[in-house]
Parts: sequence; structure tokens; C-alpha cells
Amino acid sequence: MSPLTAFGLFAVTAMLICYALEQRSPWFILAFAGSCALGSLYGFLQGAWPFGLVEAIWALVALRRWHYARVYRQGFRRAW
Repeated sequence: MSPLTAFGLFAVTAMLICYALEQRSPWFILAFAGSCALGSLYGFLQGAWPFGLVEAIWALVALRRWHYARVYRQGFRRAW
């Protein structure tokens, strides 16, 4: 297995684990965004730019979800 393939396997595995654990904490959403960014980097390094582009968009979407999840949790804590 080449180092690039190992990096891609790590990125996709991290995405899967973080996605499965998103409901536990907003930090898993942030970790998902980071792993999507790693997947994007892998796509561009591999030469599959459509994959890299889509993963970059997913990273931005996940960052937005993380932001709103944090705001919601902080507002919920203040309300109680």
C-alpha cells in the first residue's frame, strides 16, 4: 500500500467514524469537517479533482453545521 493510499484510507475512515458519532457532540461534526478536508486533499493529490472538489464542499457544509450546532447548544444551556 502506497503512502498516498494509506492517507486516503485514513481520511475516509475518519469521516465514517466522525459521521457516526456526530450526535454525541458538535466536536465530532468539526472532526468530520476536518476529515472531509483531508479527503479533499487526498482527491487532489491523487488527481481526482472532482472528488477533491466535492469533499471540499462537504467540509464547508460540515463547518457550517458545526457552527450552528454550537450556537444551538449554547443557547439551549442559557435557556435552562
